[in-house]
Amino acid sequence: MKTRAVLGCAGILFVATGCVAPEQALEAGDETEELGSSADELATGNALSANALSANALSANALSANALSVNALSPVAASALRDPGARGDLFRSLVKYTVSCALKESQSFRFSWTDRAGATHKEVYPGHLGLAPRWDRRPLDDEGKRMVSACLAAHTNRYGVSVSISMRSRQNPLHHEVGCGELDEYPHVEGAFWGNLFTETPYLRACYNPANVDVARAAKRDCAAGQLDADGDLEGCGMIEIVGRCKEYCGKLNRSGEYYKECDDPEFGETRYVITTALR
Repeated sequence: MKTRAVLGCAGILFVATGCVAPEQALEAGDETEELGSSADELATGNALSANALSANALSANALSANALSVNALSPVAASALRDPGARGDLFRSLVKYTVSCALKESQSFRFSWTDRAGATHKEVYPGHLGLAPRWDRRPLDDEGKRMVSACLAAHTNRYGVSVSISMRSRQNPLHHEVGCGELDEYPHVEGAFWGNLFTETPYLRACYNPANVDVARAAKRDCAAGQLDADGDLEGCGMIEIVGRCKEYCGKLNRSGEYYKECDDPEFGETRYVITTALR
């Protein structure tokens, strides 16, 4: 399936899929090797795994607070990007998703790494959603950190399954006037995601909409609905903590756009940097 932006509707429709990682930030309009569309790039591979969002991923300053470039990466992050083993695979996957969340389609991020056979891989990761497009020139501000974190959480799939979802938010650019059939095509709001991975104590939260739990679990979207353990209790999804029903933490859905306007984090209080997801 291919990614497609739905303009004039509440949110952006896309396919959540696989990833890889950075060395040089490209300015808009820079020439790169032939890649095809960013939609095609996002529509291949597996969904972002819960393992990639481990405490060793974006936390502990793995990505520095500087602009997104190879020189801005901390030594630990730069090493992880070029690691030819499983550690490198996970981190490259995470950074590819990070770039697709943060940058616009006219922006890219590139780097190279060498595998154990001595072959050099030149990676170019295109932007897509544009939640923090100025990251190629300046540090992420608080909104950028939180929106990119929420986007990564929304992409995460426990089973590595690609699932087409609708992402919605009160924040731009995900916030649009409702004017087409997206709400009808994706009527099942599964829940909401928020958090901050760019802090000394990284965290991600999710809540679920009980009316659509069965739909979410059938689609292998347990990172919102939650997976039941042997005792029937909800388990988290990697480092994503499922706090409970969205109604208890985020109030009512905005009826015109079918998104939660803000959520009350159990530890850090109210946040408006929330991404709501919906399924077919």
